[in-house]
Amino acid sequence: MSSLEHGLTPKMKPVSAKRSAVVCALDMGTSKIACLIGRLTPRSPQEVLRRRSHAVEVLGLGHTQARGMKAGTVVDLTEAEAAIRQAVDGAERAAGVHIESVIVSVSAGRIGSERYAASVPLRGTAGEADIERVLAAGSRHSVRQGRAVLHSLPIGFTIDDVHSIRDPRGMLGRRLGVDMHVVTVDAAAARNLMLTVEQGHLAVEAMVATPYVAAQSVLADDEADLGTAVVDMGAGTTTTVVFSAGRFVHADGFALGGNHITMDLARGLNARIADAERIKILHGSTIVGRSDDRAMISVAPVGEHESEPPQLVPRAAITRIIAPRVEEILEMVRDRLAASPFAADPHGPVVLVGGSSQLAGLPEVAARILGRQVRIGRPLGIAGLPDIAKGPAFAAAAGLLVYPQIAYLEHYEPRRTRHLMTGTDGYFARVGRWLRESF
Repeated sequence: MSSLEHGLTPKMKPVSAKRSAVVCALDMGTSKIACLIGRLTPRSPQEVLRRRSHAVEVLGLGHTQARGMKAGTVVDLTEAEAAIRQAVDGAERAAGVHIESVIVSVSAGRIGSERYAASVPLRGTAGEADIERVLAAGSRHSVRQGRAVLHSLPIGFTIDDVHSIRDPRGMLGRRLGVDMHVVTVDAAAARNLMLTVEQGHLAVEAMVATPYVAAQSVLADDEADLGTAVVDMGAGTTTTVVFSAGRFVHADGFALGGNHITMDLARGLNARIADAERIKILHGSTIVGRSDDRAMISVAPVGEHESEPPQLVPRAAITRIIAPRVEEILEMVRDRLAASPFAADPHGPVVLVGGSSQLAGLPEVAARILGRQVRIGRPLGIAGLPDIAKGPAFAAAAGLLVYPQIAYLEHYEPRRTRHLMTGTDGYFARVGRWLRESF
């Protein structure tokens, strides 16, 4: 029986801090499916990216237009499987390796956050077994009918009435408590993604929230420590994560993205969808420029008028079609952030990633609507990225290669048949490492 049937997505074995590893990332979006194969090599901490235990080098990239996908959800298993095979085959050929398992991003299924508090009685000082018990108690709250757990992360501990304890080990008290952040997704969406990958004879090592891994690739440690939101503006979905004091504290998303802008253009210009997408990429903007009323764009007619010559449309007219939809998306982001822990930090900046974040003028419009500093995020500290993958559209794919270094932060119930180990990859070791490195 798969873990998804218990409401839990697959969790990967953390990479050893002393060993190299080859990992494969599969970013399954609405507009593209991208596969990155990378080598993780142990390294000493860097000033900007102190929490990364490994250097990441991209060995191969394969990507193709997403088929069989809508708003990040599988709608045609056969088509989606074929697209995955094509992307993986391209990455394998470029890297010269054969891969058997992948880390998969998830952007669909109404990603959402919940916070849970749990406590257990203490008998004297807090030890590793007490930490395991309280984490398990916090995780049990998270499993709900129809939802699957993507992430279960401890945020901080309490002992009796003392909060914000960094490391409770060895401390005296009557009760040990923990605050847990749990990210869930519709189980059906996660199950179909997993099924599609496995149909291609690949194992799913882990399923992770797209904006979470995108943030891992574009945020410097200080940005996460000071408090930052990352907004992934994809083709079919817009998803958001919030970091505070270096920890992942909130996730949210809705099914609205760049494809909706394309459809608005196709209707407004009476153009083919493919032409509307090309116009958006080449000429799209969110701000009308001084010369845009004079700059004319050629638009081929569609339907019964296809035989007629192309019409000339001012670039300003294209911007006036794009801007309302962009503003709608950003206003939804603003409202969702206002209901999140991010609202408590009025000066926290926002980082935009995803293919739709590349529209001209978007940072300025976003800064006005969100009332915060805004920048475009690009992958940091990853060697060997092809030029095409150095922008915000590949932030999530690149972040999937970073994820194995932080997989130890995740809590999940060990199977009853699994022995609790105390070695490098044991559960207690992962808890201890989290305590040492997260506080």
